[in-house]
Amino acid sequence: MDVVFLGTPDFAVPVLKALIDKHNVVAVISQPDRPKGRGKKLQPTPVKLTAEENNIPVYQPEKIKDEVFTAFLETIKADVFVAVAYGQILSERILNIPKYGCINVHGSLLPEYRGAAPIQQCILDGRTKTGVTIMYMEKGLDTGDMILKKEIDIAPDDTYGTLHDKMAPLGAKALIEALDMIEKGTVKAEKQNDSLSTYAHMINKEMGHIDWSRSSETIRDLIRGFNPVPGAYTTLNGEVLKIYAADVIQAEDGNIGEIIAVDKKRGFAVKTGDGALLIREIQAKGGKKMDTADYMRGHSIEKGNILM
Repeated sequence: MDVVFLGTPDFAVPVLKALIDKHNVVAVISQPDRPKGRGKKLQPTPVKLTAEENNIPVYQPEKIKDEVFTAFLETIKADVFVAVAYGQILSERILNIPKYGCINVHGSLLPEYRGAAPIQQCILDGRTKTGVTIMYMEKGLDTGDMILKKEIDIAPDDTYGTLHDKMAPLGAKALIEALDMIEKGTVKAEKQNDSLSTYAHMINKEMGHIDWSRSSETIRDLIRGFNPVPGAYTTLNGEVLKIYAADVIQAEDGNIGEIIAVDKKRGFAVKTGDGALLIREIQAKGGKKMDTADYMRGHSIEKGNILM
């Protein structure tokens, strides 16, 4: 099939590569290049780089619903539009352009976790399973009829980063299967049960501030869900510490947020609402991510200190 692909981040790249192998990708639509890093240089999106490597035309409208750009899309010969983490909402006019409609690869088992951050939210919620859903796009946010789902286990030590890397190729495999069904006319789309829907709000840095009065498991899930970005954090003596890995341990004594034990080989333990966490990997402001034991060789971490 002739395909127009809409996507922006790393998560979308395996899907685009799979499409290039199996179908004719006639155009790629991605978000505009944005300034990044200390030098604020414009950085191309991962999807744009992949498209250029394969000599596929790339378009980066500031607003895809712009009248002129929408009219341009109507001139492109395509059987289907495929969207993966594109980052903009498509108008009804755009949704009606391709012969077989617009298809979305969503990082959850819909109708759970509609919205912007499904992979992170399922870890924050302590879930043990998730998956990808291939669905028809419609005006509502992630509300379209579902073509198929693929399930995946969430390991106890999975982070947002590791789960993301597992789900991206799963999404690619599911999409190719769905497009084959569409071509053969064998799709039996399933409507979503709105009463079962949940929403995964966009993640921001402030959400990563650790409340040590919560349970150890809840805090550990926050750390996992914010690893590698944007990073769960706390403060020690007014300085921000990002925490990337921690183990739940038993503890009864101590005040909430207090460092109750220091082990130079393993890390330090912090009192939580129902026990403690052994902090194994951290990053100080301006520093590099490192094992807590390595960090403590050059910095003073003392029993009795309070994390806020």
